[in-house]
Amino acid sequence: MTSLTLADIRKSFGSIEIIKGIDLEISDGEFVVFVGPSGCGKSTLLRMISGLEYISSGDLFIGGRRVNEVQASKRGVAMVFQSYALYPHLTVRENMGFGLKVRKVPTAERARRVAEASATLKLDGLLDRYPRELSGGQRQRVAIGRAIVGDPEIFLFDEPLSNLDAELRVHMRSEIAALHARLGNTMVYVTHDQIEAMTLADRIVVLRDGLIEQIGSPRELYTCPDNLFVAQFIGSPRMNILPVERVAGQIADSVPRKATQVGMRPEHLQVVAPDAGLVTGKVAVSEYTGAATMLHVTLEGGEIVLAVENGDTPVSGERIGLTMDFKDLHFFDQAGQRCIK
Repeated sequence: MTSLTLADIRKSFGSIEIIKGIDLEISDGEFVVFVGPSGCGKSTLLRMISGLEYISSGDLFIGGRRVNEVQASKRGVAMVFQSYALYPHLTVRENMGFGLKVRKVPTAERARRVAEASATLKLDGLLDRYPRELSGGQRQRVAIGRAIVGDPEIFLFDEPLSNLDAELRVHMRSEIAALHARLGNTMVYVTHDQIEAMTLADRIVVLRDGLIEQIGSPRELYTCPDNLFVAQFIGSPRMNILPVERVAGQIADSVPRKATQVGMRPEHLQVVAPDAGLVTGKVAVSEYTGAATMLHVTLEGGEIVLAVENGDTPVSGERIGLTMDFKDLHFFDQAGQRCIK
């Protein structure tokens, strides 16, 4: 297991700066997820760690060793890509052992490592199949197995599940989490899917425009977002944001002095009688999903608020009130930074 340190890491393409100064410490055995919208720089940052992208400035340390100029193959990292990148003319066994063959690892040692990795990933019965004979989830497991046999100190994952359907994504998430628990290696995982980030990470690094917005555990980011961006990016469905005056009259003693906006998570809102809640409006759309119902409520001021209701649900056109526990409200100032009472 190996730690990873990024000290003022920057990346420019010509005059355009993509990564604008990243400082980050990742501990031995930690599972860290980079998350953010498209174009935030998360995949570029991962490629810089792997050695596939040149570092414009700053220092990258793996296990205390500066590796800025070290070749990708000698950094002790293995990368799993979004595309499986398997050789179609090679069997699963041959695909998994190909990197070792190139490095001239003896045949017996290659066989041992492939056997161990295939047992870990439950690929034992598939070793003589070709990629065309595998499902998407099986192909991704082969790609992960190819990384495992190299015995890397750090695993890097670049949106490895984005090509899978929804059911397979859920299954593979649990497999990756179980793999980390078994191996204990340091893992860095890139995704645009905040649900993947929440379910896999020890810590999440939220990126925007080449900068870190916040670092913390999934629970910390959900309960105490530093700013409006993190508040609305973490959590599904996204947090409702309203002008603070919409609720200030009823909770004046709870509103921080500089607050201009209030955040309410849909899953914390409860339906009550009209005029008995923090806000009042009409149900515009009611979406039944089985376990819950998503209500799109048009407030009297014209704003649309989402609420997740688990009990008897109002019908479209019905006038309702929405309330929630005051401790679950989030307040932000004019600049979008979190306010604390």
